[in-house]
Amino acid sequence: MAFCNCRRKSAGQGPSSVAEQLPEAAEAVAENPLKILGAAIAAAAPQGAVTGFTLARGGAELAVEANRDQLLPLMLMLRDDPRFSFEQCMDICGVDWPERAERFEVVYNLLSLAENRRIRVSVTTDGVAPVPSVAEIWPSATWYERETWDMYGVVFAGQPDLRRLLTDYGFEGHPLRKDFPLTGHVEVRYDSEQQRVVYQPVMLQQDFRSFDFLSPWEGMTTLPGDEKVHLNRLEGPA
Repeated sequence: MAFCNCRRKSAGQGPSSVAEQLPEAAEAVAENPLKILGAAIAAAAPQGAVTGFTLARGGAELAVEANRDQLLPLMLMLRDDPRFSFEQCMDICGVDWPERAERFEVVYNLLSLAENRRIRVSVTTDGVAPVPSVAEIWPSATWYERETWDMYGVVFAGQPDLRRLLTDYGFEGHPLRKDFPLTGHVEVRYDSEQQRVVYQPVMLQQDFRSFDFLSPWEGMTTLPGDEKVHLNRLEGPA
């Protein structure tokens, strides 16, 4: 995701890139433009807002780790600061790490059309502490935050429309959590007597729990037509 500032340098006077505006960051990490960008974001962000940044996919993507309580000032800076100009929030998704104290990671994928580059910003939560909503910064975030709440149960503070999106209103649990049962909590069926769709607890019969791990090819000792082969072996060649 390298970018060139040649046209900017020839267009006019004054600093034309993050590297020129923050020369100390550029000198420290001049080997990769995304490292320059990450260092510039960390230096320009409010104190404590950025906890670190890394390069993913072999140095092709910049991932910024942020403090959950400082998320809104950081996102406003990334959108409004002309050095960064991340005008669009393309996606918000969740990741579940059950072994961590703050098991849920909320990832924001931002796009700068002016600079032709993308970054990922992530915050963590334990599922109880709410994450500030960025819907007032990017209105499109409402859809993504509803989906993340529906799938993972992450609460977004300040989100006025925090409803389920992909599951039904009476759905129990959050399907993309790693501890969510594979068969779910309830099942849906059409009741011909009530003439409507009803929910009922999942009931697994014992025969459903009896698994046969034998391959069908190994379990099948004979195939149609094998009796002719055996008969020919007994009779011998004609």
